[in-house]
Amino acid sequence: MMARGGNRILMLLGNNPYPQDPRVRQEATSLTRAGFEVTVVAPRATGQPRREEIDGVRVLRPVAFLLGRGSVSYAVEHVLAAVVALISSLWVAATRGFDVVHVHNPPDTLGLVALGWKALGKSFVFDHHDLAPEIYAARSSGHGSALVGRTLTALEALCCRHADLVLATNESYRNVDITQNGTLPERIDVVRNGPELNRYPLDEPDDALREGAKEVVCYAGVVGRLDGVDLLVRAVEELVSAGREKLLCVVVGGGDGLLDAQALASELGIADRLRFTGTLPFEDLLARVAAADVCVEPAPSNPYNDRSTMIKLLEYMASGKPVVAFDLPENRVTGGDAVRYVRPNDHRALAEAVGALLDDPAESAVRGAAGRARVEQQLSWAHSERDLLTAYAALPGGAT
Repeated sequence: MMARGGNRILMLLGNNPYPQDPRVRQEATSLTRAGFEVTVVAPRATGQPRREEIDGVRVLRPVAFLLGRGSVSYAVEHVLAAVVALISSLWVAATRGFDVVHVHNPPDTLGLVALGWKALGKSFVFDHHDLAPEIYAARSSGHGSALVGRTLTALEALCCRHADLVLATNESYRNVDITQNGTLPERIDVVRNGPELNRYPLDEPDDALREGAKEVVCYAGVVGRLDGVDLLVRAVEELVSAGREKLLCVVVGGGDGLLDAQALASELGIADRLRFTGTLPFEDLLARVAAADVCVEPAPSNPYNDRSTMIKLLEYMASGKPVVAFDLPENRVTGGDAVRYVRPNDHRALAEAVGALLDDPAESAVRGAAGRARVEQQLSWAHSERDLLTAYAALPGGAT
């Protein structure tokens, strides 16, 4: 697929570095292979150069900023992200030029920059990663600023209504964008997150990573306040109390919930049964998953998690591992019959299901194989890539 005019894409990413954000990396690389010229503006992580080319994608990394918690810091961070994106887009316009502004939310303030360029004749693609109002409400436990909540709702609707193309990560997001945000159905396409199977070889596990444990449970992902790692810690306490003294739970990842999870493990007296590795390189993360007997997705039910596709669930399945997850609507869409589901937000039910899989290697093997097959047949990035290129082909001056 080659581009015919309008083939220069400027991607704006405000909340993750590049290429660490898998969705942005996969989209940028796929579009580059299809003949587009892609420039990504993203925050700079420690040790990254200001400019770089990765697999044909040009990357511009302005200085990153880190602010504290609270509604004021949250608002200031969103404003600064838009200012940085505006200045960077002006530089790209002056040096290389672009035809399409592809905004990855959050923050949705990046859409204001895209709207300015749209007024000057550029196409605007809004890539809807997260439901910003719902995630803000969930993180603040309903006690956040009403003004911030209303502003996020208005920004999301503004982006959805005025973008030339909206890319939703699943059907739940698509439905929100149509029914709540006023997106015309013909201007929205679903491009799911999906693992690249060549990055998930079914290798033999490294027994050294099991640290001599008889049974190993793994969580690999962001350790945030919305991710339910506290429920996982409580489930581990239930399993240990039931006599599984040689159980080890490995938690791979970092986030604003990490210290709280570690403190809870100490409070429950099971700190020696958990290993919090922090953020690891991707290959080391996969090695930890490969060494596990069961993987867990403990994200609790709330208006955000119920509608969101959990990338870690896909990664577990791509690795051929049996998975226990709460019975959330989008977990069902992703996992199908491969995943063992339990009553949402119930750490005892979580512990019971994990224990059942640990005690039944045959069921674990069947579920692991079914998950891998489901990814291969329906959910890998190869399937999503076709949806992405089809959506781009509908843009004025798109690809053919």
